[in-house]
Amino acid sequence: MNDPAVQQNFAPYDGVLFLSFGGPEGPEDVVPFLENVLRGRNVPRERMLQVAEQYRILGGKSPLNDQVRALIAALREELAASGPQLPIYWGNRNWHPFLEETLRQMASDGIRRALVFVTSAYSSYSGCRQYREDIARAQAAAGGQAPALDKLRVFFNHPGFIEPMIENTRKALAQLGESNEQSAALVFTAHSIPLSMSQTSRYNEQLEEVCRLVAGGLKRSDWRLVYQSRSGPPVQPWLEPDINAYLRELHSANPAASAAIIPIGFISDHMEVKFDLDTQAMKTCADIGLKAVRVPTVGAHPKFIGMIRELILERVDPAAPRRALGNLGPWHDVCPADCCPAPVHAPQRGG
Repeated sequence: MNDPAVQQNFAPYDGVLFLSFGGPEGPEDVVPFLENVLRGRNVPRERMLQVAEQYRILGGKSPLNDQVRALIAALREELAASGPQLPIYWGNRNWHPFLEETLRQMASDGIRRALVFVTSAYSSYSGCRQYREDIARAQAAAGGQAPALDKLRVFFNHPGFIEPMIENTRKALAQLGESNEQSAALVFTAHSIPLSMSQTSRYNEQLEEVCRLVAGGLKRSDWRLVYQSRSGPPVQPWLEPDINAYLRELHSANPAASAAIIPIGFISDHMEVKFDLDTQAMKTCADIGLKAVRVPTVGAHPKFIGMIRELILERVDPAAPRRALGNLGPWHDVCPADCCPAPVHAPQRGG
């Protein structure tokens, strides 16, 4: 996978694979799904059942799978209208359709080389390298006919991601009322990860760049990056501050403040957005009297779908432009061997 020598040949591709985390489709799937997520990790069963209860509160189904379906449907329309004409497949890490099953289907359909779009915008072990490890394992399990797979670059600073988030934030600020549009706190939030994982990747650097780009698009230089969805033991240091602690701090410092909560670390309104933000963080705001609005994620915004097509074209056509905003430039196509190494007891990010 991702052999640099092969990349220089610009070999033609005959398919596209969406690779995502996966999520339960109904209440009966929740515990088996969580058992898949936590396999090999020393997590008490009672903690798993607490997470299962969060799914029950939201109907026993992750929103993620339907959102991936919407992305795929929109990209199919985009490719049908503008090319390249490539079939799209879908595989998950933790639930049906499992990646191995999808690779077997691709092989049966005659797919020999495909590009992989991972539903994660940033570099970290769990957001990038672990997916590449998933690919290697699934290829080995699927056998010698499994297609070759080349992962598309991370897209945190692509205009097709940044511009819709500026648009979404501007619209959300308008909901707070004219008096708050320029004064509301911009609270960007992303999934917390262990410091050991952060220190071996450029996750924080990429997040901070995106915060600057989105705030800059709103002609704002004041913003704060906070974190959510911590799942590790208290003795293990994770990225902070936690969003709920920061919201209390914000209100304590200025009781008249309002806030736009911007889930910049995510591309869709999945479980960790719906529960950790729409349920928990918004309850915190209600409890302390902080006026707040949660900004939608990028979802299937037309510019984002166009971005995915651009990432495909970059690999199909060596002359295609590689767009990126800010100072970090377009990310590499082929990850270096030492990129985002696995920390001890690395957690998985949820869906």
